[in-house]
Amino acid sequence: MIVAPANPSAEPELTRLLGSRADMHVARLPVRPGPSLADRLDSYNAALPAMAGVFDGLRLSALVMACSEPRYLLAPEEDREQCDELTAATGVPFATATLAMREAMEHVMAGDIVLVSPYQPWVTDLAERFWKSAGVDVSRVVQVRARDGYSSYAVTPAELISQVEPAELPGDAVLLFTGTGLPTLPVLRRLTSGNDRTVLTSNLCVAWWALSRAVGRHVTLSRVPHRRRVTAQGGRTA
Repeated sequence: MIVAPANPSAEPELTRLLGSRADMHVARLPVRPGPSLADRLDSYNAALPAMAGVFDGLRLSALVMACSEPRYLLAPEEDREQCDELTAATGVPFATATLAMREAMEHVMAGDIVLVSPYQPWVTDLAERFWKSAGVDVSRVVQVRARDGYSSYAVTPAELISQVEPAELPGDAVLLFTGTGLPTLPVLRRLTSGNDRTVLTSNLCVAWWALSRAVGRHVTLSRVPHRRRVTAQGGRTA
């Protein structure tokens, strides 16, 4: 996995989602202090080809840029083409978070989504345009924010729920949460309880894509990931 420098949620959530089925190795994109958000996002895209080689000779089954936001500066086909190029260059199946999300939506046959975005409004606009250009019908956009402003890293699960639930979304909607920095696993059960919604998140799609490549077939993409209860010595559970 390749993640942004200050991302607090990608590794904890991906570790839980992958469980004992795969080992995860992580590299962080270079820190770019000072530039504007647009410049920083652009620098992440520019750094990606070099970052794909930072694992050197480590044997990998899959390689993912677990970072959604900078990819919205590109068109969907540019995103896919770069993934194809890096797959050819590294010899390892490569995807960005956005490509993993796109393929997960195709897997569950989701053609109509509600986009939930923690980004600054101008990036949210780019995200909406990206998904529409990819052939996805974005029926609604739910803009969420942290107490102190727009930041996927600062939004809490409680803030997510308090801003998504009042939106009165359809009971059969497909919700797409963009942002690997969002703490989304704690909200999945709450938002799918008593309805037929499907909730896809950047981290859930990344884990699904990587694990599917690691085992050589599509793994089950369930509505609500859960921890297995394993009886340990002394009767305790994990």
